[in-house]
Amino acid sequence: MWLSKRKFLLGALVLGLGACGFTPVYGPQGTGNRLLGRIALEAPKTPNDYAFNARFEERMGRASSGPYLLSVKKTVDQQDLGSTSTGNTTRYRLLGRASYSLTDAGTKAVLIEGQTDGFTGYSTTGSTVATLAAERAAEQRLMVILADQVIDKLILQATDLPE
Repeated sequence: MWLSKRKFLLGALVLGLGACGFTPVYGPQGTGNRLLGRIALEAPKTPNDYAFNARFEERMGRASSGPYLLSVKKTVDQQDLGSTSTGNTTRYRLLGRASYSLTDAGTKAVLIEGQTDGFTGYSTTGSTVATLAAERAAEQRLMVILADQVIDKLILQATDLPE
């Protein structure tokens, strides 16, 4: 009995989404296809730029030139999060912010701009080499988080872009 109610509710939800004009973002009329392979990124200058660009191109495709250019300014701040009774820090939190602007490659007009925030952390309880590796891995995770959020925001606002 419980399973049949669940199937009914799921079916009603699917029908309700179809009736309200819901379109999958990567479907035939979805706004995600409008951006795939059409956004060129600035060349990476730092390891964080490289990690951000790699994730962005993994999801959106590579475009060495296209109708859009994405400029992203990334900042990363580090906070002490945990410490021992002797005052040694054992955990750090990385707070990241990506301020972005999508411009028309031809006219240089800003089409979409915004910012997004994310955080991640790492432990310092291992050796110096392990701590440095954990810090780098945390920075890479943070860049993936920021890239995913920028992509999501661009896709949501893609309906406002000129054809």
